[in-house]
Amino acid sequence: MQILISNSSKEPIYQQIKHQVKEKILSSELREGDALPSMRQLAKDLHISVITTKRAYEELEKEGFIYSITGKGSFIAEQNPDIIKEKKLATIEDKLVEVIANSKELGLSLQDIKEWLTILYEER
Repeated sequence: MQILISNSSKEPIYQQIKHQVKEKILSSELREGDALPSMRQLAKDLHISVITTKRAYEELEKEGFIYSITGKGSFIAEQNPDIIKEKKLATIEDKLVEVIANSKELGLSLQDIKEWLTILYEER
């Protein structure tokens, strides 16, 4: 599992890990029952503290994305399709809120955003 950490990001490292794992689950790159690297192994691979990976895993577990078995590791939890859809919609909403904020900073109009969205949507 590849996780990329950006030292220039304003987002804390544990959140970067959490968000990337969530994205991999929501995109079905990671599936129910798949094992995650151990907290120690991930920390070693990313050259970060085990405390940081532990926090990311704890947050993922609280949100129902993973479960842990003592002595065995952490695994991708079963995902209800309706819940996955709601989580994906929430992610889209968060990203759109960010787009709107950035657009307003640049003085773009709603019409400009709609045009861009239409062009990008049709390209994909």
